[in-house]
Amino acid sequence: MLDRDRILGRIDQLQGYLRELGEILPEDFTTYHKVEKRRACERLLQVSIEAVIDVCHLLVTGLRLGIPAEEDDLFEKLEAAGVLSPPMTEVLKEMRGFRNILVHEYARIDDKIVYKIARTRLGDFNTFKQEILDYLKKSQ
Repeated sequence: MLDRDRILGRIDQLQGYLRELGEILPEDFTTYHKVEKRRACERLLQVSIEAVIDVCHLLVTGLRLGIPAEEDDLFEKLEAAGVLSPPMTEVLKEMRGFRNILVHEYARIDDKIVYKIARTRLGDFNTFKQEILDYLKKSQ
């Protein structure tokens, strides 16, 4: 059984993180490059992606789609169940990989790439949110 309240709560937290990111994300890379701005933006991107992954976990569990072997399985299970579109599944896999770089610093984090993502890819979160809300609405 889907825990709609928890799902909607995590979506609300996601919106809060994105709102905060929008408030602090500078217009230019020079200002972004200041350590406080950089680290705050990185952290808000990280927790935003983690909120997305949490929503996916809640859906997979609530819909009883099985135990995922890894996070990419979450997205694929949700796509197979008609919750996520194929393009969103691919976006979420990219998000997860980016989150892993931010968290584990597998390679030195390229500030220009992080800034570019923060400036150009936040719409992906809104698309995700809309797909989830559409699914919840039609599954009532």
